Amino acid sequence: MLTIDRYAEKFKILVDLERKEEMRIHEQEMRNLSGRQREKKGRAILHLRGGRGGRGLGGKFLVKFTRPGEELPETEISVGDLVMISPNDPFKKDNPSGTLAEKTRYSITLAFDDEPPGFVFRFRDLRADLYVNDITFQRMLEAISLFERTGRKRLVKLRGVILGFREPGFSRPISIKFYNKKLNFSQKNAVKKALSSDDFFLIHGPPGTGKTITCIEIIRQVIGRGEKVLAAADSNTAVDNMVEKLIERGVGVVRIGHPARVTPSLREHTLDYIIEENELYQQSRALRENALKLKEKQKYLTPATSRWRRGMSDGKIRSTAKTGKAFRGVPSKKLFEMSKWLDVQEEVDELFDKANTLEGKALDIILDNAEVICATNSTCGSEIMGSRVFDLAVIDESTQSTEPSCLIPIIRADRVVMAGDHKQLPPTILNEEAEKKGLGKTLFERLMEMHGEIEEISEMLQIQYRMHEDIMNFSNRQFYKSKLIADDAVRAHGLNDLGVEGEKKPPVIFLDTSNMPGHGERTRTGSTSRENPCEAELVVSIIRRLLDAGIKPPDIAVIAPYDDQVNLIRSKINIDDLEIKTVDGFQGKEKEVVVVSFTRSNPGGEIGFLEDLRRLNVSLTRAKRKLILIGDTETICSHPVYKRLIDYVKDKGEIFRSLEEFVL
Repeated sequence: MLTIDRYAEKFKILVDLERKEEMRIHEQEMRNLSGRQREKKGRAILHLRGGRGGRGLGGKFLVKFTRPGEELPETEISVGDLVMISPNDPFKKDNPSGTLAEKTRYSITLAFDDEPPGFVFRFRDLRADLYVNDITFQRMLEAISLFERTGRKRLVKLRGVILGFREPGFSRPISIKFYNKKLNFSQKNAVKKALSSDDFFLIHGPPGTGKTITCIEIIRQVIGRGEKVLAAADSNTAVDNMVEKLIERGVGVVRIGHPARVTPSLREHTLDYIIEENELYQQSRALRENALKLKEKQKYLTPATSRWRRGMSDGKIRSTAKTGKAFRGVPSKKLFEMSKWLDVQEEVDELFDKANTLEGKALDIILDNAEVICATNSTCGSEIMGSRVFDLAVIDESTQSTEPSCLIPIIRADRVVMAGDHKQLPPTILNEEAEKKGLGKTLFERLMEMHGEIEEISEMLQIQYRMHEDIMNFSNRQFYKSKLIADDAVRAHGLNDLGVEGEKKPPVIFLDTSNMPGHGERTRTGSTSRENPCEAELVVSIIRRLLDAGIKPPDIAVIAPYDDQVNLIRSKINIDDLEIKTVDGFQGKEKEVVVVSFTRSNPGGEIGFLEDLRRLNVSLTRAKRKLILIGDTETICSHPVYKRLIDYVKDKGEIFRSLEEFVL
């Protein structure tokens, strides 16, 4: 059991290790790859020009970067990422970094805290590089420090539960009138327990069990009592999912975050959109525009910098300028201009101060009137949030967030509800030491281990609304103690419900490559990933058959555990709306049909990180109606759980040994 001092020290070290690792990876890549190579990887954009884009919220300097007359290349740089701008030298000392505020086919717009250096506007061949988003790490460190030294009573209680010094507390259950009449028995139990919790409550939501819908009901119940709620998740997608469901139910939501990273249909609910209609904010913008006009005039005056001050104070410059004489080698004309420059600067500062005050009032009005504020975990640490404390913080997808990330919304709350599934993949940790020492274990999982025997602290949702029963049941037995029940609406659904005629085979089928020629895996030069050309060709053939059977591309997904296998498959088939992703990248999603390429095939039976059975659980629980598995049974059956999987498919599904005998 850790003291708060040791807890804070531990996580500060782990966050710093992860931050340095991310920085090292980016810097190493920038040193080892040319700009063109990095652009091909999607982590840089070359040949850009910068133009002024005005001011954004909080007075940020906006700069729009374009390739005149050209579309920008495909890139993994996303809104909210930190991007470095350089004159083709990413290691130049004064390179500015800004947050990507907007991204279109033809431009990216960055928001800078300070005015960027002149070369950003003069240079005609700029380079933009994806860099470490240090603000997220800084917010984690700030949250840890606040958590360590807090004197707020409710947060001290939460801290005690997290550290294991005290057990979670519960009040007497109250009678509830549910808003959502369609909740099942386990969802209702979760809502009742959450409302009776004095500090923490955990919703264990296996795939397809409706944990977000359960969170929404809890939020509605709490705001019905007149309380304030902060709804958070680690990803923008998960936050938008909550926002969408809250809006559908008429809840007053303010979504904080970059509008361009928010689902387009939800942008009118973002703070940036709402504030534009606020009269105080409009006055604030007018004041800022006046200040910027004055600063333009100021450029034609001699600035009162150390070069010309010669030790003179502002008062001395002004009084000497009135004499019309030179002083300390500074000509009288320069003194007069410096005096004017100081007058303008004083006026500019006053305008910005007034603008900031008005903007602050506008923010307070909007945020104070919101029933629910929704933001990513990181954004919960934004200055915009001020010192607000909420009656309840609801953290969805909490098993995909590190503990320090979850602390950011937790320090703003009196009570916390966390939803997730610790039987699926945890957040990706880049630094091996940080992962082993605790950053890879989520707070949700730790609380389950410490307090899980207390019945009131958690509820596992048991009715799943995604998968055919035979797709569900292997994971059900292996990971969920056979507690899951397929809802009647999905228990026996199949491809024939989608208009596919003559579906003959079971919902789970396996194409075994162990006796096929050239079925082995390989490793690309310089890569630590794996690819399997035989499986890639089989995937392409199966996708063609699915399309020929009348299944639409948006209803199909291909997933593989390795990046190189995903890239190989993508290189062989290019169909709009067909998703081909890593298992990790597809967590939280679902499709009617999912094709899984296990990739590993070798004489030693080595399966690498397929040994993390949470990755297997995610792979098997994405499909609604049809799950098609492709792999070398001789290799993967070296692990007992995969051997059980093959035995399950033999019993409930069908195994094919060649593409010729394969039938959907």
